[in-house]
Formats: sequence, C-alpha cells, structure tokens
Amino acid sequence: MREGIVPKRILIYYKQFTLSAIKDSIMNDQQDNHQQAQASEEKTNTESLILIDEHEEEVHVDGKTVRRRGIYLLPNLFTTAALFSGFYAVVSGMNGKFEVAAIAIFVAMILDGLDGRVARLTNTQSKFGAEYDSLADMVSFGVAPALVMFSWALSDLGKLGWAAAFIYLACAALRLARFNTQIDTADKNYFSGLASPAAAAVVAGIVWVSAEEGWVGSQLPVELAVIAAIATAATGFLMILNVPYHSFKGLDLKGRVPFVVMIVVILLFGLVMSDPPRILLAGFLVYALSGPVWAGYKKLRKS
Repeated sequence: MREGIVPKRILIYYKQFTLSAIKDSIMNDQQDNHQQAQASEEKTNTESLILIDEHEEEVHVDGKTVRRRGIYLLPNLFTTAALFSGFYAVVSGMNGKFEVAAIAIFVAMILDGLDGRVARLTNTQSKFGAEYDSLADMVSFGVAPALVMFSWALSDLGKLGWAAAFIYLACAALRLARFNTQIDTADKNYFSGLASPAAAAVVAGIVWVSAEEGWVGSQLPVELAVIAAIATAATGFLMILNVPYHSFKGLDLKGRVPFVVMIVVILLFGLVMSDPPRILLAGFLVYALSGPVWAGYKKLRKS
C-alpha cells in the first residue's frame, strides 16, 4: 500500500508545483503587459502634453518596408539654415537693405546645395528631408526673390510690378511641383527648365548690382524698374520652359582630377571675389540663357 501511495503523492506534488509555476508565469506576463501599457500610456501622455506627434516614416530595408521614428538632424540643419536665409532676405528687403537681402539669397543657395550632398554622403536621405527641402526652396528661391525685387523696384510700377512679381512666384511653385513629381524618372544630369536657385540668383544679382550703383528709391530710373519687371517675369518663364539645363550632378567631387583643375578653381574664386555682384550676375545670366540658346541651336541643326 505504501509503495502505491508514494508515487501518488509525488504526482500530486508535481501537479501542484506545475500549476503554481504556470500561475506565476501568467502573473509575470500580466505584470509585464501592465508595465508596458503604463509606459506606452506615459509616452502618449507626454506627447499629448507637448502637442507634437512623433514623426514616423516608411523606409525600404533589404526589400522590406520598415517604419522608422524620428528625423535626421544634420541635413535638416542645413535646410533650416537655408530657410532662415530666405526669410532674412525678405525682412532685409522690407527694411530697404537690398544688398544684404541679395547676399542672403546667395547664402541660401550655398546651404541648399550642401544639404542634399551632406544627406547623400552620410546616408541620411529621407522623404521628410526631401519635402522639407522643397518647402524651404519655395521660400528662399520663390517668395524671397519676388518680394525683394518688388520692394526694390516693382512696387513703384503699380499693377505691372504686382504682375511681374507674381508671375515669378507662381512659376517657381510650378517648377518645384514638376520637379518633385519627376524626381524618380528624370535624367539626373539635366534639369527641365531653369532651376529655382539659378533663377533666384539672376533676380538677386540684378538687385545687388543696382544697390551697389546707388539705384535705390528716388534714384532708381523708371526705365530700369520696367527692365527689372520684364527680367523678373522672363526668369520665371524660364523655370517652366521645357528646355534642358545641365545640372552638374555628374561631377565626381570625390575622385582624382588633373592638377590644372585646382588651378582653374582658384582662378575662378579670384575672379568672383574681384567683383562678386557683377561676376555672379553675369555667370548666372549666361547659364539662364544657355538653355533656350542651346535648344534653338539644336532645332536649327535638325532643320
């Protein structure tokens, strides 16, 4: 009898131990779930207190779609600096500091060129960065040049001045919208239409040169204001014109080049520094005209 009772007791003890272990495991799981729920609730409460939701973005990693939280800081710092430069140009133009306003637009150009390259070099490209860059471009190379030009010369022309500034602004918006929709299919070596930074450089260059000459306020000839209005509208139309412009994105800045290239770069720096407003205006005017001139030349050769 005792030999039969012992195994039964062992079996009972084993069952009790197993049930106790299962119960403990369930209680631990419930505690973990409760803690996770509390942490999630605290995080939600914190986000709701600051009224800003965390940015989430879908990215493709090894053929799989993964959701990532947050944004990359470094390239967006350059974009923010470019945006500030465009805003500062508007404020300076409203205060009559046209030379400073024009320089701020050129600074925005440099920063805009850096943010994309920094993102590619550091592998920090994102959809958020691309959209943010496009909106910053609209301010720095659309709104800022139009308002600076309007404050300098176009405000005295009445409706003609309003029309010229708006044409430029609307064309810049159309140019950026078209670029965003064709970014995955367009040839990287060419732009379709004049790029908005180059168009902004033409407008800012005109203002900068004129401010240095003292053609401001009552000293500004009406004829020059009319020419500025025509140039502003024409520059706007060049942005939406369906002609190719070389993008210079094919330049290999990391590869080796002949020594003479460095000498040419130094000479170009010296040339620009000898008279920045006029040299920059001349250079960007030549680039702006190169698109339609080259397209017309190719048509003549075919005919």
